[in-house]
Amino acid sequence: MDALGDLLLPYKEPVAMVARIVTIGQMFSGSFLCYDIYKQGSTDGVSIIGFLGGLVMSILNLKLGFILRDDTMIQVNYFGLALNIIYTTIFYQYSAQKGKVWTHIGMAGAFSVAIIGYAEMEDPQLVENRLGAISTAFMFYLISSPLFGLKHIIKNKSTKGMPFPIIFSGTIVCFMWLLYGIILKNKFLILQNVVVFVLCVFQLSLFVIYPSKPKGKEQEKAKAKKIN
Repeated sequence: MDALGDLLLPYKEPVAMVARIVTIGQMFSGSFLCYDIYKQGSTDGVSIIGFLGGLVMSILNLKLGFILRDDTMIQVNYFGLALNIIYTTIFYQYSAQKGKVWTHIGMAGAFSVAIIGYAEMEDPQLVENRLGAISTAFMFYLISSPLFGLKHIIKNKSTKGMPFPIIFSGTIVCFMWLLYGIILKNKFLILQNVVVFVLCVFQLSLFVIYPSKPKGKEQEKAKAKKIN
């Protein structure tokens, strides 16, 4: 791994630049889901978890950016925070269960406040690593959350409801940060992105195996058209 890092070292700056660009690009992946919501006039088949998860991740990474005094990290996550607020607002407007949406928003807000409060009280010498660990653990949860319904996906032979744009763009993003971690020889960054990359690839494989809509429903619709 160190040998690969030495081999890629001359490409450090280009890799870092691409990693930043694709990270910002990933933040726009939610717009595809919002467009689907707009087209069908409802949030049916779309979960708010992705939007709220992105919002919480932006808040945690924004705080980490201030701790590290990293201007790029701060700017990127301010942008991500603004986008996810817009996505959540659109979801709320088209949701038929606004009370449930408020519950999810409240839980995300309470979690964010608790972690930021902890970061304010923690020892300055420890907070960087510990907040980074919390942020990483939450990211693992967020990336793997679509797999919570794996039994349902296999049973119905459908990936409907899984956010393909977010998963696909996430795969590209974590691959670029994996390369950057190898260049930096940062074991924590490498381990984090290897796990996320494997999770993303597994989820993408489900889209190959199963369609976004159950075949049974497609056949029923086809029969209905013939009858009409």
